Amino acid sequence: MTSPTLTQATGPAHTRIYAYGAARGENFVTNDDLIEPINSSDEWIRQRTGIVTRTRAVPETSATDLAITAAREAVERSGIDPAKIDLVICATISNARQTPSMSAVVADAIGANPAPAYDTNAACAGFAYAVAQADALIRAGAGTYAVVIGAEKLSDVVDPTDRSISFLLGDGAGAVVIGPSDFPGISATVWGSDGSRADTVSMNHTLIEFRDGTAPWPTLRQEGPSVFRWAVWEMAKVAKRALEAAGIEAKDLAAFVPHQANMRIIDEFAKQLGLPESVVIGRDIETTGNTSAASVPLATHRLLEEHPELSGGLALQIGFGAGLVYGAQVVVLP
Repeated sequence: MTSPTLTQATGPAHTRIYAYGAARGENFVTNDDLIEPINSSDEWIRQRTGIVTRTRAVPETSATDLAITAAREAVERSGIDPAKIDLVICATISNARQTPSMSAVVADAIGANPAPAYDTNAACAGFAYAVAQADALIRAGAGTYAVVIGAEKLSDVVDPTDRSISFLLGDGAGAVVIGPSDFPGISATVWGSDGSRADTVSMNHTLIEFRDGTAPWPTLRQEGPSVFRWAVWEMAKVAKRALEAAGIEAKDLAAFVPHQANMRIIDEFAKQLGLPESVVIGRDIETTGNTSAASVPLATHRLLEEHPELSGGLALQIGFGAGLVYGAQVVVLP
């Protein structure tokens, strides 16, 4: 028996980012606000991380609320009718509810029903992962316009007495609209994982242990020195591979937007890549802190606000973190 030939969808040859949106926690939390429980100082935190303040949301604001605000701005700036959004992807590790997905709630809130919507958990590489997925799905014909969001309320998973990561973390969301393009606006993504180092950045307990009363509320922990070495040496190699995959050199970049993990890591990255002085580097960490999946789009949003002349230029973005996971690609700035 001869089966009928199935029809497969095809999409546009290229995609690009149309616009960015952003939302940050309402409160600016200074180093002095955090130093007593960790027996530290403002100077110690500034020297090791470059953070002066970090944004944290009030208890009434959820990570989903931040995601909705950022997505609405991105859609409004893109000029795309929300009803035409047919894909919503949220990258997050801090959805307060394991189900339903943050993305489905966001899709409804921005007027994109009945768009397919799902969350992806790739920690600080989540935004790069979600951009790669949206790009591939649109070019495969599975959608036309996508909203991609990185959204976190990390203050929900902070132990104020922890010296490894608690003083780094902030709350916020960054979003983009991605759609068809006449030119390549998103390069091939270089991404991967190394689960053998899963304990390097992780939750210290499970929800099951918390439920059973055998452990306190799970919070984030990291092995700082190990993460620093991995980020500086291994992720610089990934960033170089991303440039090669895009067919460009460091001198062709207008901007470099790394995950806002630590200012020292960002500075070392610039040295490793041999970035010329003409390349503007995203440094949102100083006043926002480390917002995991939200950090790259938040830093890019700020970069475009402060340097509108970068529009149309190439930006190398890279995220890396718990998993361990990483993702990097070059994008044309809207």
